[in-house]
Amino acid sequence: MKDYFGSSIKKLGFGFMRLPTHTVKGEEHIKFEMVKPMVDLYIKRGFTYFDTAYDYNKGESEIAVRKTVTERYPRDSFQVTTKLPSWKPLKPDEMKSMTQTSLDRTGLDFFDLYLLHGIDPTRFGMIKRMKAWDYLRSMKESGKAKNIGFSYHGDGDSLNSILDTYGEFIDIVQLQINYIDWESQAKSCYKAAIDHEVGIIVMSPVKGGSLANFTPEVAGIFKEAHPNASVASWALRFAMNLEGVVTVLSGMSTIEQVDDNTTIADTTGPLSKAESSVIANAMDEMAKIPIIPCTMCRYCVPDCPRLINSPGIINLLNDYKKYRSLQAVKGIYGALTGGEHGHAAKSSDCVECGVCESRCPQRIKIMEAHKEAIDLFEN
Repeated sequence: MKDYFGSSIKKLGFGFMRLPTHTVKGEEHIKFEMVKPMVDLYIKRGFTYFDTAYDYNKGESEIAVRKTVTERYPRDSFQVTTKLPSWKPLKPDEMKSMTQTSLDRTGLDFFDLYLLHGIDPTRFGMIKRMKAWDYLRSMKESGKAKNIGFSYHGDGDSLNSILDTYGEFIDIVQLQINYIDWESQAKSCYKAAIDHEVGIIVMSPVKGGSLANFTPEVAGIFKEAHPNASVASWALRFAMNLEGVVTVLSGMSTIEQVDDNTTIADTTGPLSKAESSVIANAMDEMAKIPIIPCTMCRYCVPDCPRLINSPGIINLLNDYKKYRSLQAVKGIYGALTGGEHGHAAKSSDCVECGVCESRCPQRIKIMEAHKEAIDLFEN
């Protein structure tokens, strides 16, 4: 496999999307001092790849790269990827300004990988009209990016179409790959990337934490097979050992997660046939649970006119579906939508504008979820 970053990197990337936060004057901010020891442990164990984006944490994620990585480690000891939003049409000057903002926030002169963020079939025409592909190529030609590509949410046929047209200059595509979605969509996207000989970076290998948080019945299947292994380790191993994968991202929030995930990456190999059968058995059990496939990416939140925490509310709906403990979940809902400050929006504040659903990579019917939450948690 091609060494996109000068040499092979380890198969675990640190996603700066779910960093620890605290509330200051009613707003969430990243706790930089908590992130520093997480970065230190990650780098101490030989891992080097950091993933962020222009929009993560309202820009604080990119600042976290500067404060916890760039200012503390030599530039040749790590790689950084960031992403240019593709939610709405941008003019060339706007794209240039956003790129420079990302460089300034991260404290870097160039990115090891620069991606168009969140490409899906509904945005193909808009992206072409704003000449984003030409702009992406100019990033590499100018030296501001060593590699270029895009993160993708869509079907394999559409990905083939993109790569047929632009694959000549695309280095890497970032794909959602996990064992739950493998047969339904991930496999076809993976094959499209392999057929076009572009590198693959895996995002959402644990499906936003969903594949680490099961009912006791499902978790028990994994624990019976490997009592000392975390349930998340099965999902990471599935993705890490696919041919053509450059690295696998994990959005880590605690130093314990860094410890566990780096240990998995360093000490475990491909799944055996017997272990694959364990996953199949667990999937059969999971298929009986009708949960909402939210990955907690929060793309639906920033443009919501009421700033409703839809991912948090959907997560509570899924907890109810999995554990059926309505009293406990209602209590958490009350804290989530009221809390100390009593100002956070509830599901009943939804104005049904539909913006959230247009931003959702998983195509979740978010407005219907809010109606369900109102019935369960507010009535």
